[in-house]
Amino acid sequence: MKHGIFFLGVLFLLSTALYSQANAQTAKAELKNSKGEKIGTATFTQEAEGVKITLEASNLPPGSHGFHIHAVGKCEPPDFKSAGAHFNPTGKKHGLQNPEGPHAGDLPNLTVGPDGKVKVEVIAKQVTLGEGKNSLLQPEGTALVIHANPDDEKTDPAGNSGDRIACGVITK
Repeated sequence: MKHGIFFLGVLFLLSTALYSQANAQTAKAELKNSKGEKIGTATFTQEAEGVKITLEASNLPPGSHGFHIHAVGKCEPPDFKSAGAHFNPTGKKHGLQNPEGPHAGDLPNLTVGPDGKVKVEVIAKQVTLGEGKNSLLQPEGTALVIHANPDDEKTDPAGNSGDRIACGVITK
């Protein structure tokens, strides 16, 4: 009898874990360059402390680049201005180091290797994949953008991060 109860307990734990994994809130973005070529993929997973963004991309210029969530789910090349401003539902100033900020869409700089590749995982603490004004799944959508230059993390509105060189619409 003890083994039967133990076995049922193990089955319950496994089914609960599989159910939560299958029902985890997730989203994705396929990043394209200014020529419209796919250069990478980002996955978004709701976690307790925010949304985990896992990005893997290639064919980027080596060095440091600004990396942000933008307020409109449109990525029209070549300049990606269609993605609008940074996602900022709380009306803050730009920059992770700005005392009046940051925007909800402000993320740490990316460092692309000499081979043009980047693989990074960050937590966006001020956004969600759930309901509400901080949701990345807004009716007008949102987008993930990589900029040409590093973000200085304090200058409003975009940290002097330069042109938008890659963009991906965030979708469920």
